[in-house]
Amino acid sequence: MLLVALVLAGLAAALHIYIWAMESLWWTTPRVRATFGTTVEQAEATRGLAFNQGFYNLFLALVTLAGIVGYAMGSDGVGAALVLAGAGSMLAAAIVLILSDPTKASAAVKQGALPLVALALLGVAALA
Repeated sequence: MLLVALVLAGLAAALHIYIWAMESLWWTTPRVRATFGTTVEQAEATRGLAFNQGFYNLFLALVTLAGIVGYAMGSDGVGAALVLAGAGSMLAAAIVLILSDPTKASAAVKQGALPLVALALLGVAALA
């Protein structure tokens, strides 16, 4: 159970690294503008905000990956704390997204599903 939880947490981290790249590196490209539904003008006007937001996603991914490494090195307490902090924050961000803009429900589900399942399985593994 723990291994599956950590794999899902790793996949959530990978997704958030991809989101970082979209927001911080590729924000004004046609493909990313289409993904986020922005015009050229909107993308240029929000470039700085997206750059900053992208780094929030990167940091959540790095915390989660550090937790996975902690588990791999035998530091279960540290690993659990970091995975809970990283994946929990990913899930919280998805909840904020859907509550603040219900039209973004699809994005919120994509962003939050992996961390949700990873956290649930991590909880089950801790009880076993």
